[in-house]
Amino acid sequence: MKPQLSKNERIVEGDINRSEGRKKWLAEDVDAHTQMLLEKDARYFLHQALSTPCLDVLTNAQGPYITNRNGKTYFDFHGNNVHQLGFAHPKLVEALKKQLDSLTFSTRRYTNEPAIDFAEKLTSLTPGLDKILMTPNGSSAVGIALKLARAVTGKYKVLSFWDSFHGASLDVVSVSGESVFREHMGPMMPGVERIPPPITYRGIYEGNEDKAIEYLEYVLEKDNQIGAFLAETVRNTDAQIPSKKFWKAARELCDRYGILLILDEIPIALGRTGKLFAYEHFDIIPDILCLGKGLGGGIISQAAIVTKSGYDRFNHISLGHYTFEKSPMGAVAALTTLQVLEEEHILDHVLQLEKIMRAELHVLQDQFSIIGDIRGLGLLWGLELVKDPVFKEKADEEAEAIMYECLRNGLSFKVSKGNVLQLCPALTITAAELRQALSILAQAFQKIIKTQKL
Repeated sequence: MKPQLSKNERIVEGDINRSEGRKKWLAEDVDAHTQMLLEKDARYFLHQALSTPCLDVLTNAQGPYITNRNGKTYFDFHGNNVHQLGFAHPKLVEALKKQLDSLTFSTRRYTNEPAIDFAEKLTSLTPGLDKILMTPNGSSAVGIALKLARAVTGKYKVLSFWDSFHGASLDVVSVSGESVFREHMGPMMPGVERIPPPITYRGIYEGNEDKAIEYLEYVLEKDNQIGAFLAETVRNTDAQIPSKKFWKAARELCDRYGILLILDEIPIALGRTGKLFAYEHFDIIPDILCLGKGLGGGIISQAAIVTKSGYDRFNHISLGHYTFEKSPMGAVAALTTLQVLEEEHILDHVLQLEKIMRAELHVLQDQFSIIGDIRGLGLLWGLELVKDPVFKEKADEEAEAIMYECLRNGLSFKVSKGNVLQLCPALTITAAELRQALSILAQAFQKIIKTQKL
């Protein structure tokens, strides 16, 4: 007997894959052959939350689009946060083809020029952070950061935010705050303290960041075994943006109490917020920076940590030691990604598109009071839908209905926390394409919400 969908399952990191809406989509919007392929997919892959059953079967991904086996294209406003360059950027594809004809793997205890070139380039972009370790994925990068923090401080505890997401491996799940990834996992790694995030909407502080700073200081003062504060500089899943005041205060408190500030920018770095790294918005420098996802240009899985040279004193400890640590393919992908971001002036492009996104979404909010909050930077945006703007009851059913209506018309995005439409397009999308995608969103609101003032 299959377990029933609980109400709590709506309040998670992504859209619900076992809802009536998903069943209706699969029954009415997917052709018979695609249904057969999706059934085979479900037969051979382990089922898990947030994925199985899948939405569609893809055959291509180019620029801001993904394409299914029938030739239907979707604007991909999700992209697993790997599509800073869009999909299959020609310069990246060419660079990887060229590398395939030479060195494809680097055995441990040996290095290679692509890895060295990448390290040199990356650290040139992170003043104050001049040592790196490469790793195949973001969870591993966070794991390395946690181990390094223990080695540096001699303290085993970690402070993080409730509702935060830092990866899916058991050690990283233990220090994250997103409940859906910790459920049914039994005892977690000990030594984790969590505090409420300083979010601006629906948060415990209701936008009063002074209270958030006060709480942070209280915890750090009381517990002298905390050695690391792990946080997303900007929370990706529902686009929550702390103020410069908060981050500067947090940086000062970490310095005062001898705590390493680890900033997880795995989904939000590399131009997503309009700056190469999100921490640049707040005039701070972390002690350890975690990067991943788009670092491999949406083709190669590549991640890294960047940290201070003063912490390079643990050659007797295996901090990472991953098989593909200095992957020449991953290094070429990451180096080319950084070069394309510069050569094609993508950060300037993002800032121009940010103006369009902000203006269009606020026009939508003026039409539909169900949009309780709009927040974003660069090309990372969240629309929080509420049934009542005073009591802020979540409009989760409406959010899901809007998502499926957009899918029918060629726009794909993620629903976060049950009621937040997270809009995260490729940074290379054109202004015309962005307006076209936002038009699909507006039409979905017109159809699903109609003209009612909810």
